[in-house]
Amino acid sequence: MKVVLLAGGLGTRISEESHLKPKPMIEIGERPILWHIMKYYSQFGFHDFVICLGYKQYVVKEFFADYFLHTSDVTFDLANNSMEVHNNYSEPWKVTLVDTGLNTMTGGRIKRIQPYIGDEPFMLTYGDGVCDVDLNALLDFHKSHGKTATMTTVNIAQLKGVLDINEDNMVHSFREKAETDASLINGGFMVLNPEVFSYLKDDTTVLEQEPLQKLAKEGQLMSFHHTGFWQCMDTQREMKKLEDLWQSGQAPWKIWEN
Repeated sequence: MKVVLLAGGLGTRISEESHLKPKPMIEIGERPILWHIMKYYSQFGFHDFVICLGYKQYVVKEFFADYFLHTSDVTFDLANNSMEVHNNYSEPWKVTLVDTGLNTMTGGRIKRIQPYIGDEPFMLTYGDGVCDVDLNALLDFHKSHGKTATMTTVNIAQLKGVLDINEDNMVHSFREKAETDASLINGGFMVLNPEVFSYLKDDTTVLEQEPLQKLAKEGQLMSFHHTGFWQCMDTQREMKKLEDLWQSGQAPWKIWEN
């Protein structure tokens, strides 16, 4: 199953860092947060990634093109024009990097990568948030209900999408969150069936608006409630929180050994 990562936005709320690089490339523990997300998925056996790029896309492409330079010790033999990689640990990843446009909205970016997905279900999340969601349980839940879309929901007071969910975990409505709300919010980490592409029109489509609202109205959007750790990185304060967790050795999303 492919994992789609949304990594093309401008990241204006953390502009102190994102004016130099895309927000998913901002580092936690000397590795881009995008890398952390991919490592997490990989621990559950998901190794095939499609990354939606836009703003400063070349930064992401250069990172993967020179992956060994970022992750391994190397020796350059200048006289013989050769490079030797030491202690090489190769991630079991296939990474497809797609230019989905500079100003394309989230739904439009997903629509543009449809040729790389085909007629198969896929996972989707944002390139700026980490968690300790049980991805196997998420996928099992998605398969069990047969609806078009499943989103992970978390109960954190942030400006994300608000959901009205019944006792059977069906989402009845979806709207943008107001500061006065204390409802469950959209935490990303979704599973989508290919039928979702029919809800996406063009580059102006915002996934979190009409598509999710329509899916909810039709009874095709389900909630996978996560009560554990979840944190997005919209601000410098949140970036520092994630960095402190990493440096403490107690980052909840770090479930790998190396």
